[in-house]
Amino acid sequence: MPKATDTEDIFIAGPVGRLQAILESPATEALAAIAIVCHPHPQHQGTMQNKVVHTLVRAFNELGVPALRFNFRGVGDSQGYYSNGDGEADDLCAVADYARQRWPEKEIWLGGFSFGAVIAARKAAELNVARLVCIAPAVNVLDEKLLTKPGMPWLIVQGDADEIVPLADVRAWVAVNQPGPELIVLPGVGHFFHGALVTLRKLLVQKYGAGSLS
Repeated sequence: MPKATDTEDIFIAGPVGRLQAILESPATEALAAIAIVCHPHPQHQGTMQNKVVHTLVRAFNELGVPALRFNFRGVGDSQGYYSNGDGEADDLCAVADYARQRWPEKEIWLGGFSFGAVIAARKAAELNVARLVCIAPAVNVLDEKLLTKPGMPWLIVQGDADEIVPLADVRAWVAVNQPGPELIVLPGVGHFFHGALVTLRKLLVQKYGAGSLS
């Protein structure tokens, strides 16, 4: 698998202080896109160093798309304090603004895991992103009702053995937000995709690889 050949540590101006971020770029940028990746719950050890977040970054890089991951407020070297999802959604908007200013010619792809997946879905329509990828969205934690349904191609990947986010809750969320999400269920896979990270990466690369974008 191709590895990122360039890594850049960044601090982005956020609503309540700077946000810590890392940009990882592939050797060859095959698509005119920049991916933003949101991490899991800040109050449950969620950071941008999470393994599922890493897997999303690796998949985007393999597709030829630079990936920008960041720590929500109060996590790592990001300033501020946890804000029940609302402030974190504002953090995402600040990162998207940064991306649009730095790469005005690129479309934005948005991905997230667990808590971060729900934050991404909440803001996808407002941010007018081109693609949305939600991995094990923690809809039972945030009880998120989307005010505006994402109108872009939207993929949800969920394990049927998820011990934190029940598959039934995700199916119900998908049903409420139809038409829109495509749900792929991985058998025997838990919330943190232990033993299934390679499967997840390959699935995403196959889904969005050359000639297969939909």
